[in-house]
Amino acid sequence: MIDVAKILADLKEEKEQLEQAILTLERLAAGRAPRRGRPPAWMSSESSPKRRGRPPGSKNKPAAEEASDEGAAVA
Repeated sequence: MIDVAKILADLKEEKEQLEQAILTLERLAAGRAPRRGRPPAWMSSESSPKRRGRPPGSKNKPAAEEASDEGAAVA
């Protein structure tokens, strides 16, 4: 026998999933245009930790390191 209530509940659940997918795709499509400034909070990913300090391979040295290098070169 066909359980109409179960089928109806499944269809409503699938409808919610489709609406969420459509909303996500609309947001992604809106974000494709080049924009200025900080991206909206919903676009920024919290999964990547914020990196602090000088990037690897940077040519500039802090003033404390330069002073110790100069002292070693003079001696």
